[in-house]
Amino acid sequence: MSRTGFYSGSFDPVTLGHTDIIARAARLVDRLVIGIGVHPAKAPMFSDGERVDMLEAETRAVAASAGIGIEVVTFSDLAVSAAQRHGASVIFRGLRDGTDFDYEMQMANMNGQMAPSVQTVFVAASPEVRHIAANLVRQIALMGGDVTPFVSKGVALRLATKAKSKAKR
Repeated sequence: MSRTGFYSGSFDPVTLGHTDIIARAARLVDRLVIGIGVHPAKAPMFSDGERVDMLEAETRAVAASAGIGIEVVTFSDLAVSAAQRHGASVIFRGLRDGTDFDYEMQMANMNGQMAPSVQTVFVAASPEVRHIAANLVRQIALMGGDVTPFVSKGVALRLATKAKSKAKR
């Protein structure tokens, strides 16, 4: 029996915290679908296509190392609905601290009522990346700070390019 997992977020940008959770989740399933939430009311730094490209680049090595398929998709409905649509029996949620736990537990309980066949698995972030938040990484990049402790070299280059183009406006 093949097991598919679903991991969702905005990934704006994808951080070392995200890739930590992805690598750990990849060891638990045969196929991992990464869902990029797209909300018309939000204005992300990176376009949907740019976020897909970033995640595909960042997860190639993880997929190869874990020996699984990783697929990157976008969705604009409920994450639990997207998980079901992609055949997932597990939703992975990363936890950094107790605040994350309280919010994620509420979401897991509501998802469980809407889709009882889809289980939520909490994955604690590794200590060395536990403090990383994508919104703070964006702020640091936009203010000309060094984001290299928080993202890969490839993502850091994309952030620098994006920050320069926003500064010119």
